[in-house]
Amino acid sequence: MLLLTFQFLPFMGIAENAVMRACQAKTSKESVLYDRKLNGRRATPELQLNNAGVYRKNGLDIVQKDSLVKLNLFYALAERVVRYRVSFSDDATAQFRSSLGDFRLCVDVPRQRMSLATNPATEVQVPFLQGGRDYLIEIYHIYQKAKVCITDVRTKKRVEMSAVHDGTGGCGAGALQQGFTVGMQWDYYCFGLVSGTSFSVKRITVSALKRHVKVLLYGDSITQPEGYYPTSTFPESWTQLIIDRLKGDAMSSGRGGGNIVMLSEFIRNELPYIKAKYVVVTIGTNGGNTEENLTELVRYIRSQGAIPILNNIPCNESGTQISNNAIIERVRSKEGINGCKFDLATSLAGDGKDVDKSLMFWEDYTGSYGWQIYHHPNEKGALRMYRQTFVDIPEIYQ
Repeated sequence: MLLLTFQFLPFMGIAENAVMRACQAKTSKESVLYDRKLNGRRATPELQLNNAGVYRKNGLDIVQKDSLVKLNLFYALAERVVRYRVSFSDDATAQFRSSLGDFRLCVDVPRQRMSLATNPATEVQVPFLQGGRDYLIEIYHIYQKAKVCITDVRTKKRVEMSAVHDGTGGCGAGALQQGFTVGMQWDYYCFGLVSGTSFSVKRITVSALKRHVKVLLYGDSITQPEGYYPTSTFPESWTQLIIDRLKGDAMSSGRGGGNIVMLSEFIRNELPYIKAKYVVVTIGTNGGNTEENLTELVRYIRSQGAIPILNNIPCNESGTQISNNAIIERVRSKEGINGCKFDLATSLAGDGKDVDKSLMFWEDYTGSYGWQIYHHPNEKGALRMYRQTFVDIPEIYQ
């Protein structure tokens, strides 16, 4: 689904760095996850240059085409923004993208245009865009919505556009619709020069859109329904039902295809900067769980001042939830923590054994991998899971 907006807004006059400060004032509820001025005066090992550029006095100059600078910090939070302070040569086209390339923004100075690599492309004219000026580029990821803003730091003129990711539901014969791909901005932020002489990145800031929440939901694709849900039913996904019940006092952070090793990486880049009472984890669909690494995750969450909740994973077509949930239950017992039995909510007999396929999206891969899977809860399964939280973990609502 395409949602294209255009704003050309003058801001109140303010001094040097004013746009950044104005953004910080407007977004006082945000929590800064990362912030760095780039000038080469101190080491920035988290930025992998890949021969794309060199540090100068006033920024990181990107001069090599077809190479990407990577911010080597994993993020999966569903409510976040990255901000770049940049300047361009007159002939530059620059890209700002995810490491996996599922999301890509191009800023084209000669054509005074910025565009998202959707099909069809989402684009808008930027009549004030020119070389030799400083701009603030903001890229928001808000569940299924991607929003991009560009602001001229000196004149305060601003253009904004947005697009909404619309999932297919299932796959193959099970797809409910064609969908519209915008991307989840997976894993790591990257940027590079597409054409032209150069552009300079002077500052990078990554922020969560909320500073304090009662509940943070962590996991894999089960906790990232925005990737595959049709937009029309996305509000009925289990994460959104919980967030709505808490009147927005919650956020989710899920990574499709992820396992506990990946989760343990991105939670360390997010949780320390966000005050949460409960951290609710649903992990194991993609394997990798051991008693040791689950215990380590639970203790890490406690070390950040939050109460860990470790859920059973839902039923799936291959029955792997049975062995995983046995491990999860041992960890809960050992650590004295609570968890929601999503396997009971998604099984035929309510015993956590055989998946109720009517509660799952049908993902038909007979033409490629040769199998069919049922492990992503549809809106019926999501409602069952949501109701199960009131039975097993009612404290998150109290």
